[in-house]
Amino acid sequence: MKNLELHWKILIGMALGVLFPIILLQIPSFSEEVMVGEKSFTKLGVFITDWIKPFGTIFINALKLIAVPLIIVSLIKGISEIEDISKLSKMGGRTVGLYVASTLIAVTIGLVIVNLVKPGTTITEETRQEILLEFEGDAQKKIDMASGQKSEGPLQAVVDLVPSNIFSALTSNKNMLQVIFFVIFFSICLLRIPSEKAQPVKKFFDGLNEIILKMIDFIMICAPYGVFALMATLIVQSPGIELIIALLWYSLSVLIGLALLVFLIYPLIVKTYTGRSYASFFKGISPAQLLAFSTSSSAATLPVTMERVTEHIGVEEEVSSFVLPIGATVNMDGTSLYQAVAAVFIAQAFDIDLSLGAQLTIVLTATLASIGSAAVPSAGMVMLVIVLGAINVPEAGLALIFAVDRPLDMCRTVVNVTGDAMVAMLVGKSMGKLGEPKIKNWDDFEKA
Repeated sequence: MKNLELHWKILIGMALGVLFPIILLQIPSFSEEVMVGEKSFTKLGVFITDWIKPFGTIFINALKLIAVPLIIVSLIKGISEIEDISKLSKMGGRTVGLYVASTLIAVTIGLVIVNLVKPGTTITEETRQEILLEFEGDAQKKIDMASGQKSEGPLQAVVDLVPSNIFSALTSNKNMLQVIFFVIFFSICLLRIPSEKAQPVKKFFDGLNEIILKMIDFIMICAPYGVFALMATLIVQSPGIELIIALLWYSLSVLIGLALLVFLIYPLIVKTYTGRSYASFFKGISPAQLLAFSTSSSAATLPVTMERVTEHIGVEEEVSSFVLPIGATVNMDGTSLYQAVAAVFIAQAFDIDLSLGAQLTIVLTATLASIGSAAVPSAGMVMLVIVLGAINVPEAGLALIFAVDRPLDMCRTVVNVTGDAMVAMLVGKSMGKLGEPKIKNWDDFEKA
């Protein structure tokens, strides 16, 4: 297994994580039910939650641990190497424009698919009431969280962009945009001071960048084991198969849209504008995609995404260090597609006919909501409440999709990360900053 490339090791970890609890459930003692508080669990579920899940949590925490330091040092290093400050504004404009365009494409694809498949019409009244009752509490929590966001003013997002205390902003990955704002401000000022005074600062961050990259190296050695723990936990905590079957058409609608983006739209755009083949694109980004699938977090995957795009795809650090952290925060193509499908699905389940105007509202609201989604698991669910409110669909319908949200969240995070990589390649190509990969495979990276 030592000679296997990283993505194969992660795939093996994922497969074993799925098979491990399934095999143990065949042992009668593990399948026995026990009460934990007011809920019933199998003994296997308790065992994995107590003894396996913590290792998955540690792995995710390790990735999140270096996410903010990586953003800081890589952004400062990248921007400080830009000789012409006008290039920064040009790169920023292209980045934002491409992110908005890709999000609009994702929402449109989602709406087309859900209107063709009409998954909401397959939900019977009896099943709808059962699901609403089962997940009523979870739905209400998301509704309450969204209510707090809706009560804020229209310019609150702009206000939140500027931190009142940078050290406070550094304490949470949810404040990544604030950190990015401060770092860009810091880097621009670094470019404006005399070079002899700026040089020691640049050298400090150059060295710090190398240390953080080595930290990623060590963390990724543990990736297969962390993924194993995360997948095993997911299996024992999955909802009943009856509910999943009831939501099968909805899940398929989301998965078809996500698959179109990942396997057709993104690689086709990459092939057309950069000349890179499908195989080279997927080989370069696949470990980040697999980690995104297992962690359901763009923020946790960001260190690996940056390493893969820079070292294995060939986007120069000057571009990748600017485009990818912003993308992990504002570019949520998978989330926006899911919100479009989910909003129409819930409307169909409640027998609400959405007009063309209402669906255009979904396009606008889902695009803006996806930009506001935090790069953490299930954050899109909170923003979906806002989308539902905009088209007058009962927010309680959120409960209808809770049963399958976790596995779909894993899939849409893959789309988010892949979309970030695509935009980084397009911006790099337009700026003349897309070259040959520095590292051809994982073995080369380990030797480096």
